[in-house]
Amino acid sequence: MAVPKRRTSRANTRHRRARWKATAPALADCPCPRREKVIPHRACVHCGLYRGRQVIESR
Repeated sequence: MAVPKRRTSRANTRHRRARWKATAPALADCPCPRREKVIPHRACVHCGLYRGRQVIESR
């Protein structure tokens, strides 16, 4: 098995890890009149609509 010959410097480690940032989730508008933001391919937690159908009882 390959083993590193030298320790990776702190700068190189941080340079490599700089790209590990999290991305914000994509949000879409719910088709209900309130136009709440929802995660795509999920039912709206406010009105219970998914693809124009009522799938969850609204509050």
